Amino acid sequence: MPLIQIQIFEGRSDEVKREYAKAITEAAVKIMGCSAESVDVIYRDVKKSDWATAGKLWSD
Repeated sequence: MPLIQIQIFEGRSDEVKREYAKAITEAAVKIMGCSAESVDVIYRDVKKSDWATAGKLWSD
């Protein structure tokens, strides 16, 4: 049972998330040999003020 967690900046549409989840599921099925029903994808929307790279907030 692959559980795939994706953290992305908030604001992506449900359609984008739906399309990405489908693509990730298809890749897992192809590469891991599992069934699509066993693949779970969890999105975690993150505010830009809660994410930093190289010591700088993305909201800055």
